[in-house]
Amino acid sequence: MITLYTWTTPNGRKPAIMLEELGVPYQVKTINIGKDEQFAPSFLAISPNNKIPAIVDEDAEGGPLAIFESGAILTYLAEKHGRFLDASGPTRYKTLEWLHWQIGGLGPMLGQLGFFGVRSKDKSPLAIDRFVEESDRLLSVMEKRLATNTYLAGDDYTIADIACYPWTIAATTYLKDVLAESLATKPAVHRWLKTVGERPAVQRGMAVPKV
Repeated sequence: MITLYTWTTPNGRKPAIMLEELGVPYQVKTINIGKDEQFAPSFLAISPNNKIPAIVDEDAEGGPLAIFESGAILTYLAEKHGRFLDASGPTRYKTLEWLHWQIGGLGPMLGQLGFFGVRSKDKSPLAIDRFVEESDRLLSVMEKRLATNTYLAGDDYTIADIACYPWTIAATTYLKDVLAESLATKPAVHRWLKTVGERPAVQRGMAVPKV
């Protein structure tokens, strides 16, 4: 059994989608970041960075294993179950390339835009312009890739798509007003969103956790 510690954020939904895709048994423990539950000592023991998501795999080789950071969780589950990440070869590294692109770029930039452009009561035009510009640049990188490839790593759906999907959905929903001009020029991204979003496991994972 795997225990998933998560909340209703793009990062939190990545491992839920992966677990639904794999069809393995798991249970969910919610960590309400709005109530600072991520700072509880019991969660710190699992996730040293006080961030969701995290998992504990009771059936890991050598005994229960706790893993934090969404990219590490996706890679671990993919390698354990032999799905959504090739064991070797060029496609493996294309998958990891786009996975780390999301972790280092798309997620952080959209997250900053969400704070400055939506959540913050005090609006900073300089900060908003900076993160709108960088978010548009990243979405344009994604658009160029998806204009010539069905999925981010190539022909096959991988953990790179699982990582990018919840954040791109956030761009088209939560951030739609500040990114309207950018999104209007990204047909390949919208095509990819539709393709990935039609997967039943993705739909189920995006509904986790139920709060």
